[in-house]
Amino acid sequence: MGKRKSTSKPVKRRVEKLETVFSCPFCNYGRNVQCRIYKVKLASGGEKWIGTADCYICHEVFHTQATALTEPIDIYSEWIDECERVNNELLDKCEPANKRNRCEVY
Repeated sequence: MGKRKSTSKPVKRRVEKLETVFSCPFCNYGRNVQCRIYKVKLASGGEKWIGTADCYICHEVFHTQATALTEPIDIYSEWIDECERVNNELLDKCEPANKRNRCEVY
């Protein structure tokens, strides 16, 4: 009788985890913003996903809606995009107040 063929074990793929800690756009400290995703139960019986980004140094907080597919990097990216959008709006409202082109927002 012949031997049975041995089967090789399946190769486990290493899944690289994405970061959950980032640098703050306001205080520029490195690795002090933690992004988390929560599932909150509503009073009406439904559920809602909320993503938060918190800075431990300057205590800035950003909240956004999340889905089951949202990752912490997505929340941080939305926060950066929102900061850029607000800065661009302020620059559009800015009028040169004197010859040195300083801006005053009204």
